[in-house]
Amino acid sequence: MDRSRIAVIIPALNESATISQVVRAVAAHGQAIVVDDGSSDTTAAIAEQAGAQVVRHARNQGYDGALNSGFAHADRQGFEYFVTVDADGQHNPALISAFVARLDDGADVVAGVRDRRQRLGEHVFAWVGGVLWGIRDPMCGMKAYRADLYRMLGHFDAYQSIGTELCIFAVRSGKRMDQIPVATADRQDSPRFGRRWVANRRILRALVLGIFRRQVPTASPQEQP
Repeated sequence: MDRSRIAVIIPALNESATISQVVRAVAAHGQAIVVDDGSSDTTAAIAEQAGAQVVRHARNQGYDGALNSGFAHADRQGFEYFVTVDADGQHNPALISAFVARLDDGADVVAGVRDRRQRLGEHVFAWVGGVLWGIRDPMCGMKAYRADLYRMLGHFDAYQSIGTELCIFAVRSGKRMDQIPVATADRQDSPRFGRRWVANRRILRALVLGIFRRQVPTASPQEQP
């Protein structure tokens, strides 16, 4: 596997406890790009020390905003594949090679399917996503994309769909989507989507947007401020 082709994009908010371990683990597979989304701790400094390229947000822009910046940063450097991994240590970096192998085989996007989901909203999103788009776990944070797919849309997410817009765009555009089982470890920190009722509300809002909004390609990918 030619790691110079692969950007591993890691959105992070106050993940100082786990970020070094995650960055060092993904380094065998590609270049780690950590988006420090307005952290109040030392996440950015620790990520740089571990070997990551760091994109900094002065204020928190949310999960999709962080990935927008990470994708734009990776695109400017000409990476061929973009892989997303959470910063909390839940995803096994060894699986990256399996995701990349599917892209090498012709897939345009590869979505992880977790062995467990934490919230009611995630179960609803997964059921509807499976029926409408064949996406069995839309909210899994571990996915892999061809850079060409990202350039077609011109952005990662424009309506805060919690990481699903580009994946849904691929399916609606007739692109090939593969799916891979992903075992998840226990989190070592607080959930990134907040308290349970707030998280479920955000997830269901993202589902409604995914159903009723159509993705509009932009002229070119732009990094978020």
